[in-house]
This record gives sequence, C-alpha cells and structure tokens, in this order.
Amino acid sequence: MIRDKSTKKPTRLPEGVIAVSPPSFRRERALIKRGVWPVAGCDEAGRGPLAGPVVAAAVVLDPKRIPKGIDDSKRLTAERREELFEEICATASFAVAFASPARIDRDNILRASLWALARAVQALPETPQHVFVDGRDRIDTACDCDAVIGGDGIVMSIAAASIIAKVTRDRLMCALAQDCPGYGFETHKGYAVPEHREALDRLGPSVHHRRFFAPVVAAREKHQPASVEPDLFTVETPITSEVSAVI
Repeated sequence: MIRDKSTKKPTRLPEGVIAVSPPSFRRERALIKRGVWPVAGCDEAGRGPLAGPVVAAAVVLDPKRIPKGIDDSKRLTAERREELFEEICATASFAVAFASPARIDRDNILRASLWALARAVQALPETPQHVFVDGRDRIDTACDCDAVIGGDGIVMSIAAASIIAKVTRDRLMCALAQDCPGYGFETHKGYAVPEHREALDRLGPSVHHRRFFAPVVAAREKHQPASVEPDLFTVETPITSEVSAVI
C-alpha cells in the first residue's frame, strides 16, 4: 500500500519546547523602501549586576552584508557571541557608551541605561534617521525612535546591538577582575550569584560596585559602618582606561 505523503503529520517539538523565530530585518527594510536610512538598533547589557557599568550599543547593519546567525545575545553561547561580535564589527557601523556605577547610583538604573543608549546613538559615525530600541522606553534622540518590547529577539539591528553590548561588557568585567581580584568578576560578570555575594560579604564593596543595590549596602554597613558617602553628583568611577582594551 502506498501511503499518501500529504497525510503525514508534521514533526512535533518535544513537550515543553517552544519554537522561537530568529530576529528579522523586516522593519529596517520597510523603512529603507520609504527612503529612511540609516536605521539603527540599540540595546544595553548589565542592568541587573551588583558591579560594573551598564554598556549600551547602537548598530547600523549593512543590508548587503548582514552576518548569518545574529540573534538575541542571551540565546547564543559565549563562543558564538564572540564570533558574531567580530563579524558585526567588520561589516556594520556601531558605537558603545558606558554608564558608570556612580551614575547608576545617582540617576537610578533605568535613567542611567537610557542615558547610555542615547549616548551610543549619538556616537554613531553617521546620524541615523530612525532608531529601534529594546524595551518599553524610547530614548532621547534627534530622530524617530520606536521602543520594541523583546526587541532583541525580534529586530535584527537590536539583536546585533545586544551582541556588541554583551561582549563589550563581558570583556570589560574581565579587565576589572584584574584590578579587583577576589570577587570573581571574570566568571559572573558582576551578577548577584552566590559566589559573588559571598565574596562581597567577605571583602566588602569595591570601587566598581553599585553602592545602593541592597547586597552592596549590607556589605558596606558590615565593613564600613561609619563611612562617609561620596558626592554622587561629581564622582564617576573611571573606566576609560579599559574601553580601548575591550573593544
């Protein structure tokens, strides 16, 4: 008996596995057809950690030379992120900006992140005519800006920016680990994992920690109970010496 191939059931994913579509260049291409160019995507890395800066990136992809495999940086292995980082840097226009721990303490994490994103867009070699930014908040730009929730998994340019921001910040945290050994920045990148919290409790905060995040406050009170708070409106943690080394 010949089985009708048209009645064959489609392959089903294992239970609990959700199919995820990769980001596309559809939104950028629609703008290009209307004569809007350059179009940038921007994203940040490092909102959640207890230490280190927020790193923001803005990317303008070349429509004719888009590296294959660009995706939300969180869906990629560290090795694949590194590979795509090099490919994006070689084919696209990009810029990065940093919001230091002092700025985060002064402005709060959301405002500091939006400030860094706007600075990254301003630093692009050519001013974009349209910007897509990951999240629900638009940024202060001279051009049109669309905020896209979950944009790093939807919009190709934002996904590219997520890779640039993530790899740049990871490299920077490895550099800061040499400046402040013992905290394990090179492995956890400043996030509040048990190993980091244990080191913070044992050693106290470093100059790279965000002073008003709760675990840092607790560690500071333990190690420096009578310390005087710095003037957060004038003090910024210096990071410029590491910037050229990590990009």
